[in-house]
Amino acid sequence: MYERAKDVYAASLADIRSAGLYKEERLIMTPQGASIGVGAGASRHDVLNFCANNYLGLSSHPTVVAAAREAVETHGFGMSSVRFICGTQDIHKQLEAKISAFFGTEDTILYGSCFDANGGLFETLLGEEDAIISDALNHASIIDGVRLCKAERLRYPNGDMAALEKMLQDTQGKRLRMVATDGVFSMDGYLAKLDRICDLADKYKALVMVDDSHASGFIGKTGRGTPEHFGVQARVDVMTSTLGKALGGAAGGFTTGRKEIVELLRQRSRPYLFSNSIAPAIVGASIAVIDLLAGTTELRDRLMKNASRFREGVTRAGLSVREGSTPIVPVMLGDARVAQEMATKMLGEGIYVIGFSYPVVPKGEARIRVQLSAAHTDAQVDRAVEAFGRIGRAMGVVAS
Repeated sequence: MYERAKDVYAASLADIRSAGLYKEERLIMTPQGASIGVGAGASRHDVLNFCANNYLGLSSHPTVVAAAREAVETHGFGMSSVRFICGTQDIHKQLEAKISAFFGTEDTILYGSCFDANGGLFETLLGEEDAIISDALNHASIIDGVRLCKAERLRYPNGDMAALEKMLQDTQGKRLRMVATDGVFSMDGYLAKLDRICDLADKYKALVMVDDSHASGFIGKTGRGTPEHFGVQARVDVMTSTLGKALGGAAGGFTTGRKEIVELLRQRSRPYLFSNSIAPAIVGASIAVIDLLAGTTELRDRLMKNASRFREGVTRAGLSVREGSTPIVPVMLGDARVAQEMATKMLGEGIYVIGFSYPVVPKGEARIRVQLSAAHTDAQVDRAVEAFGRIGRAMGVVAS
């Protein structure tokens, strides 16, 4: 039987390659950081990394690494169990309490990833009598989580508040409604209009859910995310996020918000009930991260300066970038092959970036998504800007 399946899969792979959409995985030989070693043996070379979610530069921070090592020594390597059987350690409860305190929420529940958090959220909280209203550009994990839910599903165009209001009006007969949105849309760097979403939710008595994975730790005056940025922390009912980006960069996710919501998730959320507990090393390191960020905004402030420096530099160089103020800066190229070729040429110049194209982004909107880090120096940011400008001119992407 597999011979027939093999032909089908091989044809699909050939189509992906011919369309210029095949995703290569580059081998990294060093810890994550602003500068990394890629390739093995004689082909190994050092490059500047501008495509990681290491926004605060904490993935290899000495304090974080030391905390992970200490947690392994005191609490072991893994739990070999789920939380409600024998997988809950004191440090799991400590981390949940620290996350709640950091974000000003009532309770928190940990997951293996934010993908799991979103996958286990909607079917637990909403049923056939309810409706879920989701932004069209929400992350794949929200989309997949919504698919598991039996509630009526509605989708509004990205940031279209008039469309959202119409959907809220049309669903007023439902028992519950929930508006779901990314806090920062990861491919564009846009912030959700969270203040206006909360206004509409209040007006039509709906719940508000935010996935703040690309915001936690650095968006907002003190890094508490998009709810802080828009001053709506008390009006967001449930927030999901990750420990695998700015908050340490390893793995793990969480849902935080109203205590009844979190309590129900502990009883019914399938990814929580049927997946192993987060490893002690990740928990210990994440506690150290939260403690570090609770006391200072230094890393967050440095990150935002780097983002502004890069955005202004590539704009002056003549490249097209999405408007915004986040450390996600999409350099828009349109054609998938152009994006792939430019990323390859950038790597040859010692700048590690990735071209994104369909189906990750819409057709005709291929781009190189640049992500800044607090670990980047001014000189490294300027080097990336210079390379983008020079290669862009050579490829005819910008005028000479």
